[in-house]
Amino acid sequence: MAEESSSNNPVKADVPWERDVLRQIATSALTEQRRARRWGIFFKALGFLYLFGILFIAMGWIHRGDTSPGGKHTALVDLNGVIEANSMAAADVVNAGLTDAFEDKNTQGVILRINSPGGSPVQAHQINREILRLRGKHPGIPLYVVIDDICASGGYYVAAAADEIYVSRGSLVGSIGVLMDGFGFTETMQKLGVERRLLTAGENKGFLDPFSPIDAKQKEHAQKMLGEIHEQFIQVVREGRGKRLKEDAEMFSGLIWTGDRSIQLGLADALGDSAYVAREIVKAETIVDFTPKENLAERFAKRFGAAVGDAVIRATGGLGGRVR
Repeated sequence: MAEESSSNNPVKADVPWERDVLRQIATSALTEQRRARRWGIFFKALGFLYLFGILFIAMGWIHRGDTSPGGKHTALVDLNGVIEANSMAAADVVNAGLTDAFEDKNTQGVILRINSPGGSPVQAHQINREILRLRGKHPGIPLYVVIDDICASGGYYVAAAADEIYVSRGSLVGSIGVLMDGFGFTETMQKLGVERRLLTAGENKGFLDPFSPIDAKQKEHAQKMLGEIHEQFIQVVREGRGKRLKEDAEMFSGLIWTGDRSIQLGLADALGDSAYVAREIVKAETIVDFTPKENLAERFAKRFGAAVGDAVIRATGGLGGRVR
């Protein structure tokens, strides 16, 4: 009976062998999964380290080394765009670049390369004064302005502080004047049936409000202010250019001239670009750029701040008074 029972159950006799094979297969699969997981983690970590390294370099948290060569050189600082606060053409930014350029021990001369239509007279004045201060502090280092496409209004206010000004034949130079612009919407509002409700404490607090009829007294006051700023501008140009100026009735009228004509008027000295000035005037052909660069962190902070401010305005419905 025992033999019959044993012969009738062959599957049970094979179970230990199958179980061992299945165990080996499962163990092998788990080992392979662990190995694949380890390599996956390794490559992911390596990728993250690479990306973070690039990010830190872009943000300026890791310095990429001093780009200044060991030999003598001409320092370059760019002033591009509208001159206004909180921009890369603001006085704080440009003056920081100029200070670094003058204080570098290998600097033989400084080029301020301008491509600007103008902007804030306050910011332009601050750059102008800083140039004069640095020239006085470092009398052995000349500063030359090189004009690219345009150097008008506040841009020329800055340029007037240079030792010499170089232009291209097609450069646009001048616009020695001051303006205050805006729009008037009173008739449009009347046609649309819109009533302007302006409440002030102080009879002139709504000075030149674009939605109110222009007030003759306020217009006269604005014109007087513009005249004062214009006189300051003229004085800066006369001090900077001296006897080189060939003044006529239109020089300070706000007109703009080509590079060729600006040389004839004494607003510029000669034709030349940055390479020419470095090579032929400064006699130090190597140019080192000292222009401050806005890093990724600063750009992100500005955009984040603007986004937060916009969100607050939308959340409050844009209501509330303004002090201006």
